[in-house]
Amino acid sequence: MTGILQNYKFKTPIYIRFSDLDGFGHVNNAVYLTYFEIARTNYWQQIIQWNWNETNIILGKSEINYLKPLKLYDQIFCYVRTSRIGNSSFDMEYVIVKLTETGEEQVCTTGQTVCIHYDYNAYKSIPIPEAEKRKMMEFEGFKRRS
Repeated sequence: MTGILQNYKFKTPIYIRFSDLDGFGHVNNAVYLTYFEIARTNYWQQIIQWNWNETNIILGKSEINYLKPLKLYDQIFCYVRTSRIGNSSFDMEYVIVKLTETGEEQVCTTGQTVCIHYDYNAYKSIPIPEAEKRKMMEFEGFKRRS
């Protein structure tokens, strides 16, 4: 794997539903955030194993770069990674690819979200739990701060 995908260790399939399409037969631009959410949730469940009884995550920012349209029968996957970890927030990056007729992965969409560990009772951000932070750092290969 080369280029943009070389820094990604996690990939998950995404299934395009008929209801995802707009009047022109393309995946509607608003649906891409749902695809990112599916990929992010799979990443958290399979790699990080968040303790959702103690963890609440909200999005502080989302960014999407539409490069090539997606259609109903495209076979697509989303690569996802944690690219930055702060005290109470972290950045996640996404690449949606579709398989071409020759089986190659063609990059169609890139994006980023800022995720915030949040206390709904106090209405404020709070530090990311150490266990989850450690798992993200280990999986992504971040060096521990001294």
